[in-house]
Amino acid sequence: MPLKTTFAALRVLALAVLPLTALPLGGVAPAAAQGLFSPAITVNDSVITGYELQQRAQMLTLLNAPGNPQTLAREQLVDDRLRLQAARAAGFDPSREEILEGMEEFAGRANLSREEFTRALAGGGVAEETFYDFVRAGLAWRQFVQARFARDSAVSEAEVDRALSSSADGSNVRVLLSEIIMPAPPPQAAQVRARAEQIAQTRSEAEFSAYARQFSATATRGSGGRLPWQNLTDLPPALQPIVLGLAPGEVTDPLPIPNAVALFQLRGIEEAGYSAPEIAAVEYAAYYLPGGRTAETLARARVIDSKTDRCDDLYGIAKGQDPSVLQRETLPPAQVPTDIAFELSKLDPGEISTALTRNNGQTLMVLMLCGRTNAVAETADREQLTLGLRNRRVTALADGYLAQLRADARIIER
Repeated sequence: MPLKTTFAALRVLALAVLPLTALPLGGVAPAAAQGLFSPAITVNDSVITGYELQQRAQMLTLLNAPGNPQTLAREQLVDDRLRLQAARAAGFDPSREEILEGMEEFAGRANLSREEFTRALAGGGVAEETFYDFVRAGLAWRQFVQARFARDSAVSEAEVDRALSSSADGSNVRVLLSEIIMPAPPPQAAQVRARAEQIAQTRSEAEFSAYARQFSATATRGSGGRLPWQNLTDLPPALQPIVLGLAPGEVTDPLPIPNAVALFQLRGIEEAGYSAPEIAAVEYAAYYLPGGRTAETLARARVIDSKTDRCDDLYGIAKGQDPSVLQRETLPPAQVPTDIAFELSKLDPGEISTALTRNNGQTLMVLMLCGRTNAVAETADREQLTLGLRNRRVTALADGYLAQLRADARIIER
């Protein structure tokens, strides 16, 4: 499987990257190696080297993880050490067989074998041993958490009854966002990334809107990037936890999407009394125009918009052309590419977006929402719901414990 295709499949894992460590990299000059393998951070009595930071940042980059790779590498490796220290102190240290099984399981989330996953990482400069230690840390923490918090995670019948009731008549979170999507073709990628890092620091709605008017390529540019209220569940699955982690006024870290960088500012959040129906599938069509975001190509897209009211109309536009110019898909929400999913979340059936490009910015995507299919309502399975509530409680307890470990630790950056 080509490396580019492999990592496109792995993007669904980018928001759940676990801590990892690595072994020495071959071919490093002695003088460079001395600095590379010198302590960069000390967590209690455990050392993190410059090489480990380099490897983690490289893996985050390959996976297109949102945020600054160097900053995330430091944060995650510190947490990695704290998790391992707590697990080992309690007697949890996974065997090699368990770790190999864990590697297979993790790779399987992207429909890859362990060998395919490690080959893809190696092709991007990440050592196989890094993946091994990556999984070891996650398994050790999982074993520790399950043992420590098992008794505290019990769920009462009354809690299950309330959850079942809320699933029928529950509330729904709505968010008020502003957006900036800046084209970033390869020659300008570094410059756009630096600008995005600067914009991400703002907490002012007026300042963010000014940036949107100046730099954004979306239809909301004229209104300062402001979007109307949206159900949280309408956003791409990968974006939902990021938005929930924001306070009003805060901006996401730069989010890489094909040929562009996206930023979102949270302007408001509320819990409404109505629960939107669960979406089982999204149907959309994409018509591709050569020329990227040139004035001429955008003018052609406006003509197409004026002549089409539904996805079927695009077949007439594409008649006589290569079949590849028109793509039509019906996919579960989790399988829709994140950048496409976000644009679709703003559309009603028959509406068009011209915010996205492909082929390094050389091809404009005329994206139309065909429709959404609601999931058939079913009675919640009590056993599955109980398990979900327990897992949620264990996760909350584990996150709180890790935060306490971090607060009590002796962390020295060199």
